[in-house]
Amino acid sequence: MTDHYDKLVRDQIPEIIERDGETAVTHVADDDEYQRRLCDKLDEETAEFRASGDLEELADVVEVVSAICTSRDIDPDTLKQRRRAKADARGGFADRIVLERVE
Repeated sequence: MTDHYDKLVRDQIPEIIERDGETAVTHVADDDEYQRRLCDKLDEETAEFRASGDLEELADVVEVVSAICTSRDIDPDTLKQRRRAKADARGGFADRIVLERVE
């Protein structure tokens, strides 16, 4: 039986598939495709976390964010600094404020 996925997967997934006695048909994405597929993967992992609330899915979201940073030469500390600066300027989400409208 053939299953079609057409998605970015973790590096060891083809080896795991092969160990299970199946054949993984893959290709290596060029830079443009990789950027697009990372964004698709972020959407996928975010949706999975929303559906399950599972810590493993949240870890997957963080892994994709890390890969995006690496692929775009963004230092993780720079991302943390940017997050902190934005939180300092606009706040975080701890107060649970829901904006209904502006009149």
